[in-house]
Amino acid sequence: MKILANDGISQSGIEDLKKEGFEVITTKVAQTQLEKFINEHQIDAILVRSATQIRQELIDACPSIKLIGRGGVGMDNIDVDYAKSQGVHVINTPNASSSSVAELVFAHLFGMVRFLHQSNREMPLEGDSRFKHLKKAYAEGIELRGKKIGIIGFGRIGQEVAKIALGLGMEVIANDHYTESAPIRIEFFNGQHITIPIHTSDLDTLLKKSDFISLHVPVQKNYLIGEKEIQKMKNGVGIVNAARGGVIDEIALIKAIETGKVKFAGLDVFEKEPTPEIQLLMNPELSLSPHIGAATKEAQDRIGTELAKQITTLLK
Repeated sequence: MKILANDGISQSGIEDLKKEGFEVITTKVAQTQLEKFINEHQIDAILVRSATQIRQELIDACPSIKLIGRGGVGMDNIDVDYAKSQGVHVINTPNASSSSVAELVFAHLFGMVRFLHQSNREMPLEGDSRFKHLKKAYAEGIELRGKKIGIIGFGRIGQEVAKIALGLGMEVIANDHYTESAPIRIEFFNGQHITIPIHTSDLDTLLKKSDFISLHVPVQKNYLIGEKEIQKMKNGVGIVNAARGGVIDEIALIKAIETGKVKFAGLDVFEKEPTPEIQLLMNPELSLSPHIGAATKEAQDRIGTELAKQITTLLK
């Protein structure tokens, strides 16, 4: 059987699949050429991340496809229900990248509260001529310990964020439509652990009480955080979006930063990927990364091996 890993797959995943007798093709095929390539090579399974779109038209045009795999959590780039209605297996790896996304959230938070996203721009330019000025400009950082973090979306990734936050001594306020409470198990290097139960709150409470807000929800039809929601937040709040573009109204966010309502904002995802708005890219108050939440070596290894295991179970 032939598997097209169109958006790539880890070497560990390739090796596991080859051991089971699968042929793995890692050629990156352009979206417009995908139908032709799949049919010419009689591809049995296609693996994607967030770049490749698997829509109804492609599924109908490629009868050889028996399985669609998403390396990661969200499957908004796949017509999942239609694929399943046509007897095509659809799989993803919801657990594999949770830790890496959570760590990126705190990479943004740590950087923002100590102005690293700004000083890393300024030091190469003016570090030798205006050192004392820069030192004074970035000398009013704050600590995360003792602060309240609001986590919107308390699934696997949200709970991983909570683990780190609790370990830092932060208070966690969580909101989720489907989860009323969750036991957060924090494991230490020596095998010891503690479990702290977190009960979810309503969104208004979270918005009003949180010093920092982290978003972990799927694609929304409308903005989850817009001007109305921002006005309910504390003055000087920090926001991180490592979920999906379109969850936050980017125009409202920029306005809130300009007025000082929002002091910190970290974005890993954007409404217009892969060409984010220039006013976001040029804003010195924003900490930015190019949608790399799941892009660690460890996460990609876990994704590859988890996909291989599921494919073997379903197709052999």
